[in-house]
Amino acid sequence: MFSAISASSVRSRGAARLAAAVLVSGLVAMGSLAGAGAATADEAPQHQGGAAATLDGLKTYDGAVLHTDGKDQQLPAGLFEMTVDGGGKLKTYCIDIHNPTQDQAKYLETPWDQTSLGANENAGKIRWILEHSYPQIDDLAALAGTAGTGPLTEKTAAAGTQVAIWRYSDNADVDASDPQAEKLADWLQQNAQDAAEPKASLTLEPGAVSGKAGEKLGPVTVRTDAASVTVTPPADAAASGVKVTDKDGKAVTTAVNGTELYFDVPAGASDGTASLGVQATTSVPVGRAFAGVTKSQTQILAGSSDSTVAATATANWAKQGAIPALTAEKNCAKGGIDVTATNSGDEPFTFDLKGTEHSVAAGESQTITVPVGEDEAYDFTITGPGGFTQTFKGVLDCKTTGSEGPAPEQPSSQPSAASAGGSTAGSTGDLAETGSSSATPMIAGVAIALVVLGGGAVFFLRKKNAAATGE
Repeated sequence: MFSAISASSVRSRGAARLAAAVLVSGLVAMGSLAGAGAATADEAPQHQGGAAATLDGLKTYDGAVLHTDGKDQQLPAGLFEMTVDGGGKLKTYCIDIHNPTQDQAKYLETPWDQTSLGANENAGKIRWILEHSYPQIDDLAALAGTAGTGPLTEKTAAAGTQVAIWRYSDNADVDASDPQAEKLADWLQQNAQDAAEPKASLTLEPGAVSGKAGEKLGPVTVRTDAASVTVTPPADAAASGVKVTDKDGKAVTTAVNGTELYFDVPAGASDGTASLGVQATTSVPVGRAFAGVTKSQTQILAGSSDSTVAATATANWAKQGAIPALTAEKNCAKGGIDVTATNSGDEPFTFDLKGTEHSVAAGESQTITVPVGEDEAYDFTITGPGGFTQTFKGVLDCKTTGSEGPAPEQPSSQPSAASAGGSTAGSTGDLAETGSSSATPMIAGVAIALVVLGGGAVFFLRKKNAAATGE
């Protein structure tokens, strides 16, 4: 089994600032809360929380044949590998056969409903297949005996499993080239049962809160599969006086699933923004979806070493006026991006979104769905009073390629030379185990912020007050 890579040696103040960001569900967002003074950026690429990884390529595979439009296409079928930002390795299968992989693509752990799995009535059967085949079942003799296939190798077991998954993820007419792999695919398909979506490895809900200085802002609830997580306070907590506490005001440095966290903002604090982070080293649950930051073949998790998972949340406060908190996430059911604006101030928050003015009353919240076409890149900016701006960017990828209209000539599992490189057998050890371990004591999330740059991110510009010196 892989051991997680610690980023405890990365401790600089500048790197710590990079680790602080609000979560925005795999989107890239850039915000500016401009007050009487100038604004500067604390940039931190992030996502809704969990693991972020880079695709290493197709590593353990055999052949398959895709039958489409009267043609037979030969293609490889098997396990991909990913390197987790901050430490760890993942093994994944494809769930979008006609969408090509991109060399060294960045991927983010993503809820099913923000991928093609959300509208797939067979999504639960795919998870069952993952739990009952290779690499979760790494005793190949036992797997062959149960499925009645005859001898299996790692390559043919991976190919048979991928073929069975494609039949449910893409409704594909596809067969394994190897007879034993084909028998495994048939057995898995015929015996698959519905299984529930696994819980996220780590998220914070909500990803942004707001309120008045002198209050405890929150709660922000920890949702995690790990035994415990490390809580990191705002990077400039010593100067600002902002603390991370429980509801009673007691400082919190570690948390478990269900823990409620608060930003305790001093009464005299200047108007501003701060972020907290949580992090753990844990096995990511089998069946979690991984979506590309840019358009790249969606993956589903088949195995995980102990890996770094992280999440962040942001608080915005002021003494008076509108005090907004904005988040956004993909809404595949409606074909767009849900932008949620919450106003914890004492005046309405009026803002412009795509040429339309919206107003959120004091103490209220409003969600607006911005329509976006499938596979379309989007880039829109919200503007409000006092120089407020926040931009959301990304790509909406909610359906399997070819699900509406003819499939492309080239199936996605035929990867580019770069993504198919390396050995054809898994050479990295056992990724079959799942579960969790205690949190690591330092922020490997800094490494995540550095590696995921350019996608699935949120950027918040700190609100400055003219009276604050040195800002």
